Amino acid sequence: MGNITVRRRRSAFAAGLATLAMAAGLATVPAQAADKTKYIALGDSFAAGQGAGPYLDDCYRSDNTYSELADGSKAIKLMVNEACSGNTTRDVVDSQLGRLNKSTELVTITAGGNNLGFGAIITYCGVALAGVTPGQECGAATAYASAQLGSGQLYRDVVSMIESVQAAAPNARIVVTGYPYLLDPIPAGQTSAAALFIYQATQLADALNGAIAAAAGSTGATYVDVRSAFLGHGALSPDPWINLGGPGNPDSFHPNAEGYDAYYKALNAAGAYSAG
Repeated sequence: MGNITVRRRRSAFAAGLATLAMAAGLATVPAQAADKTKYIALGDSFAAGQGAGPYLDDCYRSDNTYSELADGSKAIKLMVNEACSGNTTRDVVDSQLGRLNKSTELVTITAGGNNLGFGAIITYCGVALAGVTPGQECGAATAYASAQLGSGQLYRDVVSMIESVQAAAPNARIVVTGYPYLLDPIPAGQTSAAALFIYQATQLADALNGAIAAAAGSTGATYVDVRSAFLGHGALSPDPWINLGGPGNPDSFHPNAEGYDAYYKALNAAGAYSAG
């Protein structure tokens, strides 16, 4: 009887150890998963990854975009990249917030350029880079962009977008990025059609980023400026991180893979992808 009792105690002890080991093993997986920040990316083509290819869908989403690069880190779990080429801030609100909820911990957004008619400016004004004097369409496109900026409409649109994201993901850190200079700024005083276009593009980029930064500041979101990260790597530089492309090329004036890596590094340096 004594031996049987001892064996039973040993069996129970062993079973208890096994149960604890199983529990510990099972607990390890969720703990590791919980350590990763649940992340959703929103925005336009500059968030989708257009320019870096290959593309996953007609939104021009690419595995080379900055959110996908972040997903490779130990701290981040990208739940979904909802960004889509051509989207405005209104489109972000109307079509990209469905996956946001109280468990979302990080949201990045790149949006606002399409509110200014980015595509029209490139189409009608970009011909200046080939030495062609832009026509009236260019003037109309830039006038529209200037009005959106000067009236404060873009600022209000970005504020509205951020507030909608905050309502949908109340526990998330919201990080809003700016846009790079597509063409490196040049010294003042030049008069060629190409130079005038570059001056114009630089001014619009500065105003666009200023409006986004102000909107982020007024809503408590974090703003990450990428202009300095891209300096020296504009579309006409010897080492471009912006695609120059040509007429009809949808990748024109979008970052290439090196450009999205620069976006990722700028966000990472700003602490967007740090744990917690």
